[in-house]
Amino acid sequence: MASSWTVDRMPDCTDTTVLVTGANSGLGFEATNAFAANGATVIMACRSTDRGQQAAAEIRDSVGDTGATLNVRQCDLASLDSIESFASGVEQDYDTVDVLCNNAGVMAIPRQETEDGFEKQLGVNHLGHFALTGHVLDLLLASNGESRIVTHSSGAHESGEIDFDDLHHEQSYGKWEAYGQSKLANLLFAYELQRRLTKAEVTDTISVACHPGYAATNLQYRGPKQAGSKLRLGLMKAANAVVGQSAQKGALPLLYASVAPDVEGGDYYGPGGLLNMRGAPERQSSSEASYDEDDAARLWAKSEELTGVSYEW
Repeated sequence: MASSWTVDRMPDCTDTTVLVTGANSGLGFEATNAFAANGATVIMACRSTDRGQQAAAEIRDSVGDTGATLNVRQCDLASLDSIESFASGVEQDYDTVDVLCNNAGVMAIPRQETEDGFEKQLGVNHLGHFALTGHVLDLLLASNGESRIVTHSSGAHESGEIDFDDLHHEQSYGKWEAYGQSKLANLLFAYELQRRLTKAEVTDTISVACHPGYAATNLQYRGPKQAGSKLRLGLMKAANAVVGQSAQKGALPLLYASVAPDVEGGDYYGPGGLLNMRGAPERQSSSEASYDEDDAARLWAKSEELTGVSYEW
């Protein structure tokens, strides 16, 4: 299966259009680089277009002339208006999208709110991607072949709980509790989307999920930096050096879920090595809570209410 899968086994992506959120750094950058190396058209959804253009230039220098197209566009997942504007522009310029990588995220940051008043980790990691997926779903359904919606979760989902009574952690906030909630929400969304696709008898578009294990990226540093904790920042850097695998390897589950031929709707992929923190991608099972259909339906309804984005099923 995926026991030794690397980017060298990726198929030709010349006729593939991929939309990657958070494409300018970390796992999103590595995924974009791999797609570009195989000739894909990549829509790079970035909060900062300046950083996006810098990343695109670096990728072009890295992959050379593969026929790839990199299209940097501004999209702030902490703003429903920005998401809608971004999606509208994509709909105007593209007839189809073949792969949507719901990748961007924030992790364990001090409590903040999005432009729309959502707790930021839930707002960016889940609600922003819920809204984006709903806006571009027709482009995925219009794909000439099988299209995929790949949502990036985390092993942290296993400790997560959806607090429907205090969804935005206004009464009590723990940064890791909020992160775990957002990552569990990612899986509840991904699996519920697949259930709805199946019920609607849609077979050419599938929803899958993945996690990177412990990948050493800049994501781990944002929380300690924003909290002004030099000690935590130092500990995180040490953990990244000792435990973490590279961002290139951390992106493998995302890439596998996006292009491998044996992927099925509702699958979940992550590293198969030590404690599922590193190694080649493999199909895995997520927590029991992530498969709770009642919680998934309840979260879906709440997400539609909060974002104002409704799906046709």
